[in-house]
Amino acid sequence: MYVKDVIVQNQVGLHARPATFFIQKANEFKSSIWIEKEERRVNAKSLLGILSLGIVGGTQIRVIADGADEEAAVDGLVELVESGFAEETR
Repeated sequence: MYVKDVIVQNQVGLHARPATFFIQKANEFKSSIWIEKEERRVNAKSLLGILSLGIVGGTQIRVIADGADEEAAVDGLVELVESGFAEETR
C-alpha cells in the first residue's frame, strides 16, 4: 500500500470536470485506488464517490493505492492534483 497527501490546488476543487480527469487517470492503473478526505474514503474510479466528498480548493486529500503499480498510480494522481487539472485560475 502506498499513500500520499496532497492539497487540491484549483479554486473550485474536484467538481465534475476535474473529477472526470482524475478518474480517467486512475483508470490507467491496475491498482485499487481510493481518495480519503477526513474520515471518508471512496473509490477513486467512481465519479459519484469523488463528488460525494465535496472537495473544494485548498482541501487536503489522501491518495491511497494498493497493487502492482501503486506507486506510479499515487504519484501520477498527486501530480495531476498539484497541476490544478490544467484549469486556468478565474
